[in-house]
Amino acid sequence: MKTRARWVTETPTTLAGRLALVPLGLLSWLYGAITFAHGALHRRGLLRTRRVSSRVVSIGSPVAGGSAKTPTAAWVASRLHERGHKVVLATRGYGRSGGEPVVVLSDGRHVRSALSEAGDEPALLVGLAPGVPVLVGPDRSVVSLRAVSTFGADVVVLDDGMQHHRLARDVEITTLDGREGLGNGWVLPRGPLRERMSSLRRADAVLVVDGPLADRDEARLQRFAPGARRHTARRAPRSLRPLAGGAADSPAGLAGREVGLLSAIARPASLRRTVEALGARVVAERTFPDHHRYERGDVGGLAEEAPCWVTTEKDAVKILPAWLEGADLRVLSIALEVDAAGDFVDWLEAQLR
Repeated sequence: MKTRARWVTETPTTLAGRLALVPLGLLSWLYGAITFAHGALHRRGLLRTRRVSSRVVSIGSPVAGGSAKTPTAAWVASRLHERGHKVVLATRGYGRSGGEPVVVLSDGRHVRSALSEAGDEPALLVGLAPGVPVLVGPDRSVVSLRAVSTFGADVVVLDDGMQHHRLARDVEITTLDGREGLGNGWVLPRGPLRERMSSLRRADAVLVVDGPLADRDEARLQRFAPGARRHTARRAPRSLRPLAGGAADSPAGLAGREVGLLSAIARPASLRRTVEALGARVVAERTFPDHHRYERGDVGGLAEEAPCWVTTEKDAVKILPAWLEGADLRVLSIALEVDAAGDFVDWLEAQLR
């Protein structure tokens, strides 16, 4: 009775405060149940799933953030584009300010919309997949209809599409970070998953980036996705260019240098590992939440903390050179290298016929 009395008198009045008192395990169970039910309602036809005239390839992950979904979507779109397909990239555009149902960020040749209308990751897609139109909108089924009607798309590639059940897809490619894997196996907020591990059963292929996976995660894949095709890839540093403009250098030039790290990404530790692997010594860090929209004050005084700073391409599109006040900020370009790339694309084309 004592415990109950204390609970009643100390219960917060705000929703956030009340949720803080709920055990994380219970919140995770509820979140997992809701996401499972949402997907099941679509699969059983109780909620509408639209099919468009083009083929649809979904790139996604059950893990929240940091599993190379966007670079993989760009890589897949570029390889199909090179083989003569009319490809369009469709993405949600997290954090965008525009209210239009579909924003054409790029028509494959020119950028046609402001970054604020599209979000940061769509801008990254434009740079990673030259020649491929990039369309942005919360409902990927509507975006796909626009891709077909405006660009004659025969293949639509969904960036981060695994949890988007409104649109039927022909191929489901799941990405996993080899170092992080599936974490503790719990869904948010107790773990890193956006869906239960059973969602892996929908995967036609699993791409492990910067692997190998831990034995525990290999066992999970064998349990939930035994028939999925397996491929491996890595994120490789390619160039280092000044944000303020100028020629790009080799990332190897970081060896032996003292640097600071500036990022607003899901896993800032991955940037640190990459930079340290290049031989640099990290002496300062400024990290912000994923998708953070930078302001001048966020980059003030950089030169006082480190002689050189490194940021990501995703961050660079949101930072104005005029804000740097003389600081040396470099943008590290990362390329996705897929093993047996030709075999992967051959298999993918066969699934799309």
